[in-house]
Amino acid sequence: MHSELKRMIETICKDRGFDRHFLIEAIEEAVLSAARKKFGGRRELEVRYNDEYGDIEVFQFRKVVEEVEDDQTQISLEQARLLDPEAQIGLELGERMEKVSDLGRIAAQSARQVIVHKMREAEREVVYDMFKGRIGEVVSGLVQRFDRGDMIVNLGRTEAILPKDQQIPKRSFKQGDRIRALLLEVRQTSHDSQLILSRTSNEFLAKLFKMEVPEIAEGIVKIMGVSRDPGFRAKIAVSSTEIDVDPVGACVGMKGSRVQNVVQELQGERIDIVPWRPDPAQYVCNAMAPAQVSIVRVDEENKSLLVVVPGDQLSLAIGKQGQNVRLASRLLGWRIDVKSEQRYANLEDPGYRSILALDGVDESLADQIFAKGIVSAEDFASRDIEEIASLRSVDREFAEMLLASAKETVRMEKMPGSESGQA
Repeated sequence: MHSELKRMIETICKDRGFDRHFLIEAIEEAVLSAARKKFGGRRELEVRYNDEYGDIEVFQFRKVVEEVEDDQTQISLEQARLLDPEAQIGLELGERMEKVSDLGRIAAQSARQVIVHKMREAEREVVYDMFKGRIGEVVSGLVQRFDRGDMIVNLGRTEAILPKDQQIPKRSFKQGDRIRALLLEVRQTSHDSQLILSRTSNEFLAKLFKMEVPEIAEGIVKIMGVSRDPGFRAKIAVSSTEIDVDPVGACVGMKGSRVQNVVQELQGERIDIVPWRPDPAQYVCNAMAPAQVSIVRVDEENKSLLVVVPGDQLSLAIGKQGQNVRLASRLLGWRIDVKSEQRYANLEDPGYRSILALDGVDESLADQIFAKGIVSAEDFASRDIEEIASLRSVDREFAEMLLASAKETVRMEKMPGSESGQA
């Protein structure tokens, strides 16, 4: 076993290029730990590798005493003089331990463990160096396995993880499928996965278009913004640096071939390609497509936009569960408030605004009141309780509260000193 250990050390250092001193030191530490477990943790032990014989030697040091109370740390003078005739009480005596036959096996095992550990460390360094400059690139691999919802992807030389929250929802892959994803992060760690992938990031969509559209790769067409509800719908804004190049047409491709390739990669995610404009009013009209926009009011200070659309376009402009306006808002980085032409016209009417100002009245209720022919807060205050209670979602108690609020508002407006009273 000992000669085997020597051969192993020589072979490893030669073939693997490991530092001989480091390897021997690691083996000595492993054997010392094993020796303490075998012979007792209180012993003062020392492990040395005998280079001449390829042998592991274990020494223990004990104090010479008249009466032994702890044989792990003490030795009697009589026993000490059998080992060293010149031993004296109070001195430390070292001796080579003989019952170490199984420690040679431990030494060989520890050598193998050191090799495996060093190889893993070296492999991690290689992977880190190989991929650290590729963050933001699209990589391709095979689905290897699944681990608690996370997908492990084989990239060839190494594995990467596609976390559950970076996967497109409701889209399934099975083991062996080829998959593309964005390299989101490269970690220099010995515990977690080093390579983190994403298929939900905006950058993934942008990179897919860059791969499909030569004009983007050449810098003629520029991607100005991306917003996504991964797996469902996305908007991408593009512009051109050359007048004769249509950025939208370039991204769509012949018979829609380019955009369809991206849609297919994203497993059916619907993509709106939006012409970018520097003017937010023009830009939002494009971003709200396919809905038609009638009027845009821009609030530069608060970075907000009031978008007015025809009544039959309102649901299209807002989108299912607010998706269209939400994606447009993210694309611009502005808050967008969408209103129908009728509601916008109502808001321009002072009487409508006076109704909307009443406590408990929102736009939906104000629309109902106005549609009933009640044209102002003053008009509202003159109506009877039954008429108010006939409104949808208004019970008698709520109607009484609304009428009281209207009458108080009218009373306050007519008081001397108010704007109405001075008129």
